[in-house]
Amino acid sequence: MSDDNHTLPYPAADSEHPTLVIPGEKDAVTAVPAKRRRKRWPWVLLIIVVVLALLAVAAELVVRSVLPGIVRGIVIDQLDLPADQELDVEADGILIPQLIGGTLDTLHLSTDSVTLQGITGAVDVTATGVPLRGGDLSGATGTIRIDESQFTTLLAGTDLPVDTVTLDAPNATVAGTVSVLGIAIPVSVTVTPGIAEGDLELTPVGLTIGGLEVDADQVGSSLGSLGDRLTETQRVCIADQLPAGIALTGLEIDGTEAVIDVDVDGAIATDASLLDKGVCPQS
Repeated sequence: MSDDNHTLPYPAADSEHPTLVIPGEKDAVTAVPAKRRRKRWPWVLLIIVVVLALLAVAAELVVRSVLPGIVRGIVIDQLDLPADQELDVEADGILIPQLIGGTLDTLHLSTDSVTLQGITGAVDVTATGVPLRGGDLSGATGTIRIDESQFTTLLAGTDLPVDTVTLDAPNATVAGTVSVLGIAIPVSVTVTPGIAEGDLELTPVGLTIGGLEVDADQVGSSLGSLGDRLTETQRVCIADQLPAGIALTGLEIDGTEAVIDVDVDGAIATDASLLDKGVCPQS
């Protein structure tokens, strides 16, 4: 055989000429399994929870923006107040569960000026257990803050000479005139006001007659019954100047204002008669 027809060698195995694997051979390369897909359901659940939470927050904000207007309208209608009456309304706690249950836990009502039965003052009331579908309140307490002119109106039924009243914590000074032997004499009595069994109580702590400070014992002995009226502690019923459903529980002078603590009958929400003036017992 001639050298001109020599046999060519097999090409070397490399990456460009991979060796074929015959199925069933012992040296067959095992196939690599595909990666498993990650579970997505926890992420989906988290997204759902977040969306629900956002919806709940949005609903709460909507209720908080709408509720004050609704309550304000009801109060103005029930108390027959002017349509432009200023009234701030605020509810405590998360409102959605309370609305579902039909009762507001706590409701705050406040205004800088409102007139009830002829008395004008700033009112701050906190009501509890407020039914949304009608019914009595569980209870309500608050304060009424009045100025000197309104306090003068409350003292109109006393035996004191009431022309003007000056408030200077913790006392009130009542000034007027009394007639002695046909002569008008200026008198002023300084009292410490309070509440006793729902009545206004006035305890004298100072007295001036004709501009001169005098001793209470001397006045009592020299002016007789008039002196007694000026120097004795007086209790004055003012129930006939307030709604019947409001009871006085305390009073103190704060600067130049009188702050009256009140307790409100829960039935005032359903019994219209409790909005009428109260009645003082016959003396």
